[in-house]
Amino acid sequence: MTREEKKVILASSAGTIFEWYDFYLYGSLAAIIGAQFFTAFPEATRNVFALLAFAAGFLVRPFGALVFGSLGDLVGRKYTFLMTIMIMGLSTFIVGMLPGYASWGIAAPILLVGLRMLQGLALGGEYGGAAVYVAEHAPAGRRGYYTAFIQTTATLGLLLSLIVILVVQSYINGHYPMQPVLDLSGNPVLLADGTPQMITAFNAWGWRIPFLGSIILLGISLYIRMQMEESPAFKKMKDEGRASKAPMREAFGNWKNGRIALIALFGLTAGQAVVWYSGQFYALFFVQNVVKVDSFSANVFIAWALILGTGGFLLFGGLSDRIGRKPIILAGCLLAALTYFPVFKGITRTANPALYAAQMVPVQVTAAPGDCSFQFNPTGTAKFTSSCDVAKAALARAAVNYQTVEGTGPATVTVGAVRIASYDAGALPAADLAAEKARFDGALTGALGEAGYPLGAGNTTVAKAQHFFDIFTAQKLTLIAILTYLILLVTMVYGPIAAALVEMFPTRIRYSGLSLPYHIGNGWFGGLLPATAFAISAQTGNIYAGLWYAITVAVMTVIVGLIFVPNNTHKRDIFAHDR
Repeated sequence: MTREEKKVILASSAGTIFEWYDFYLYGSLAAIIGAQFFTAFPEATRNVFALLAFAAGFLVRPFGALVFGSLGDLVGRKYTFLMTIMIMGLSTFIVGMLPGYASWGIAAPILLVGLRMLQGLALGGEYGGAAVYVAEHAPAGRRGYYTAFIQTTATLGLLLSLIVILVVQSYINGHYPMQPVLDLSGNPVLLADGTPQMITAFNAWGWRIPFLGSIILLGISLYIRMQMEESPAFKKMKDEGRASKAPMREAFGNWKNGRIALIALFGLTAGQAVVWYSGQFYALFFVQNVVKVDSFSANVFIAWALILGTGGFLLFGGLSDRIGRKPIILAGCLLAALTYFPVFKGITRTANPALYAAQMVPVQVTAAPGDCSFQFNPTGTAKFTSSCDVAKAALARAAVNYQTVEGTGPATVTVGAVRIASYDAGALPAADLAAEKARFDGALTGALGEAGYPLGAGNTTVAKAQHFFDIFTAQKLTLIAILTYLILLVTMVYGPIAAALVEMFPTRIRYSGLSLPYHIGNGWFGGLLPATAFAISAQTGNIYAGLWYAITVAVMTVIVGLIFVPNNTHKRDIFAHDR
């Protein structure tokens, strides 16, 4: 690389890493933030809401692609960069200052979702600009390798967010005492034995520090971006008077270019997106909330997997310069579809052997057909209070695999040979509800404990890291190896994708053309994956059933990509490609 090329990659990558860091802070802290902003809802529903708030940022990314893609093709790549980073940085900083539900009530989660949407709009304009800017500076035959540096920024941003969280979490919890959980009236929440429910200082308030500290990174990134020059391809096109006056209409208003966008979406980015989010975000959520590894240890294991696997972006990006983008991306999608079930079962078996063994015990929910609801409630208006819903929610929290069979009357849970009657939370007076809940929870906990489910702090088989370098046991290294495999699949599908998309569109509409299919694929197919997978698993009673969503989309991309995506784009002259 020349000095100028290194400068281009550094300037593009540094700002993009910061934007991904901002965006991923929420994903990494979703469970903690859910407890702060969705306090009014039951725990199972709260987890779905927290993931949906995370997904809200992805839902608006295609709109950000439309707005900033047009600006990038009209006024240039550099100034669009500056706008997106300002919006992202300020939104993240404000999240750190936003009061929780206990202080502001329903306004708190509404504002949180609004800030997430602003982040999504900014990110919708960021990625396409970075990919185009680097590709238009790269020499022929090296676009895959050069743009792969941009592809590393998403994972490096996640890694940076995890490291910052781990450092802050270790310091805060080591220097500040546990704090009581407060209800909406400001009073301590009491456990069954009358003692206050306690949480760590980091969970109470320390989680805000990584958000507030991002203002420093914003200043650094703005300074770096101000040093950038405009893309030579864009300047040449403007000087020759060939710039598009209506890039959106030109990119998507005719079948010739619209067809390319559809092929890019269904034949490349949709499958890439579900593999990416399965390997990073859903894997982290699965390890924490399903396998019951504590959040600190889960972040340590994911961070090591990212460190070990990130080089795959450059490896597969460079390889795509020689054999093409298509075979590498589709191979990654196919491998994911074929291996996800054994891999995620391997995560459970390795990280929590006692839980994996207990899941062999047959558990059954017997309920009347109309008593069970689909417990996915994005609006927060439904109340899951039937005896069937109460039973399923309790089993989902304990990561229990179960079957649902048709019966009559109130729902019952059968664990091995023990049968436990559930209760209808909506039909009981307040005076009786607490007693019924205590009876059911106690009986279910006892039955699951007898069946071998590790429900308490006495589970010594679960993987646990005391500090960042506490990984050198067979169990922890095996878990990190499995997670690294998932990251390598991510690098296969994501490493070559920027170059593939850049090569499919001419300069005059390139920013707009690639941004929309990329962000629909990653924002909608990928961003909704954690919430969708969680809801599917809760509904079916199988903690692995949610993987069918990712597998189905990945297989669709393999089929569409094999038929419609060309394999020779890596040989194109992207300047001669203008038309």
